[in-house]
Amino acid sequence: MLNFTRQDFPDDFLFGTATSSYQIEGHAFGGAGKTHWDTFAATPGNVVRAENGDLACDHYHRFEEDLDLVKAAGLDAYRFSTSWARVMPEGLGVPNSEGLDFYDRLTDAMLERGLKPCATLYHWELPVPLADLGGWRNPDLPKWFGDFAEVIMGRIGDRMYSVAPINEPWCVGWLSHFLGHHAPGLRDIRATAGAMHHVLKAHGTAIQAMRGLGMSSLGGVFNMEWATPADDSVEAKQAAELYDGYYNHFFMSGVFKGQYPENVMQGLEPHMPKGWQDDFGVIQSPLDWCGINYYTRKIIAPNDGPWPSHHEVEGPLPKTFMDWEIYPDGLYNFLTRTARDYTGDLPLYVTENGMASPDVIENGTVNDPGRSDYLNQHVAAVQRAIADGAPVKGYFIWSLMDNYEWALGYEKRFGLVHVDFETLDRTPKSSYHALKSALTGT
Repeated sequence: MLNFTRQDFPDDFLFGTATSSYQIEGHAFGGAGKTHWDTFAATPGNVVRAENGDLACDHYHRFEEDLDLVKAAGLDAYRFSTSWARVMPEGLGVPNSEGLDFYDRLTDAMLERGLKPCATLYHWELPVPLADLGGWRNPDLPKWFGDFAEVIMGRIGDRMYSVAPINEPWCVGWLSHFLGHHAPGLRDIRATAGAMHHVLKAHGTAIQAMRGLGMSSLGGVFNMEWATPADDSVEAKQAAELYDGYYNHFFMSGVFKGQYPENVMQGLEPHMPKGWQDDFGVIQSPLDWCGINYYTRKIIAPNDGPWPSHHEVEGPLPKTFMDWEIYPDGLYNFLTRTARDYTGDLPLYVTENGMASPDVIENGTVNDPGRSDYLNQHVAAVQRAIADGAPVKGYFIWSLMDNYEWALGYEKRFGLVHVDFETLDRTPKSSYHALKSALTGT
């Protein structure tokens, strides 16, 4: 059971759910080109059971059924992403008509159901030919991304409710190039500095390209993790501030202030791309809204290793199936801090929030009471933030359905809807039914 109803929020507040292309569509058909996730997954040891997105949830063929589930839950909006490699298999050049036609059909199907289409241009599936040219390390990638933005939004941009260029720049930059957990799986500080900067320049380039098409309601989506010092020492406080710096402040500061945090640049500046200081005019292209993806916090302790000279330690709070602490105060903190320090009156959206949980299936019913509890706690944090003046205009649950969870394969389930990955049957979970009741009263 959920503790909130639609009546607890302003009339224009949006409730939605989110997915991403590679995680649900099935990438092995429709003329899609190979992505660096295909090659990353084909490399032993990178992905649980070497699973890939070839079939995923087969949303490519089943999207009508899936959108019926979004509509039936009483949700207002559907946040989806487009696949660069589906639209432009080589990353450049002639578009794939089948890919453009698919997103055309998907958009019209949302509108037919009264759902607001909220698009993300890029959710991590870089075309292999561009990866071969250095991917996000290549200074030409922002231009190529702008070209992709013009192609896909030239086709469906007239029907979008909102668009963001890139999902979670920290994951594109740091997680994938410094920690090596996501494609392309690098562990290189110079590659990281280049990727973190180029992803923001690509974001700004795409915003400008879409403005050139006459589009509005354009925003940025940033993932954030609250950083708590492991103890009361000065060293632990500085370590947590640095984690907060490269995870959260780097991208927000670049987009909204035209500068990068000093504590982060102490480590990254020697490795930054040539002329990086000249790109903030593009990076700061004005936005109409700001999205925050939030899941957890991390406890940070200092160490004597190379920069950034810290590590995570286990926290005391209850955890999700991802072993992430459940810390709704972090969402409140980010919503209020973002408005205070960066965005002012700009509308804020929680563009992702949710949890992985081990589903219990009994007599055909999928029970996930932990997810309903998680949603209750985090929606309450949103309500507190609104009460304290944060201009929060919407809340999107990750995810509509169980899907390909990147390096964790199909093991971790974030969905409101259970997917049997053998039959691909969809079964709404107890959290889905609770949400439907909260939003529709039925």
